[in-house]
Amino acid sequence: MSVLASLVLGNAVTIIQDTTNVRWPLNELTEWLNAGQREIVMSRPDANIVNGAIPLVAGSKQTLPANGFKLLDVIRNTAALSAIRLVQREILDAQIPNWHALPGVAAALHYMFDQRDPTIFYVYPPALVGGSVDGIYSAYPADIPIPAAGAALTAITQNIGVLDTFANALTDYILYRAYSKDAQYAGNGQRAMAHFTAFANALGIELKGTMQMGPTESGSVLNPNSPMATSGGATQ
Repeated sequence: MSVLASLVLGNAVTIIQDTTNVRWPLNELTEWLNAGQREIVMSRPDANIVNGAIPLVAGSKQTLPANGFKLLDVIRNTAALSAIRLVQREILDAQIPNWHALPGVAAALHYMFDQRDPTIFYVYPPALVGGSVDGIYSAYPADIPIPAAGAALTAITQNIGVLDTFANALTDYILYRAYSKDAQYAGNGQRAMAHFTAFANALGIELKGTMQMGPTESGSVLNPNSPMATSGGATQ
């Protein structure tokens, strides 16, 4: 994430030939850049990954940090460095119905995850307050601050919040929104759709594989052609 947001915005400004930002103000273009980053992470969770400690609260039910969008994996206990395995919740529910009420421990053995609730996971045995696990999750990209009216591109000093490989896709998203604003003019509607198509193709939106990222029993991403993938993900 070393590409300057101003470079992405500058590329868009050059293409729409509005270097003075009269028709498309810079603050408006920046809002679209932020929207584009969120669209990218929504379709490609791998575009903004965090690999680090996830704080735990007391009990079995745990939540990703505030910037967390989707859990991808839980690897180990941070302090004990012992591995944590993904299991089906139904197994524990059948064998130890009251497992959620068990006393808390310092190191978890297993975790459970449901694709339908991507920011929540459960640990067994329940955790003690103050512990943490090392995990991987997709995070919301940090917004680029909206510049003041009349500001120049040089006022934007932050880097984009997604992987550098998505910089061109961001440019296409900004152009899609810019031309959509003026779609009443001849050709602009077609230009808007062309840039959205380029944006979608860059993300591989038509492929299900990137939409199915999340923990599975094997610890790998679901095959997009598998019955489990086409029915909405793994059953936990």
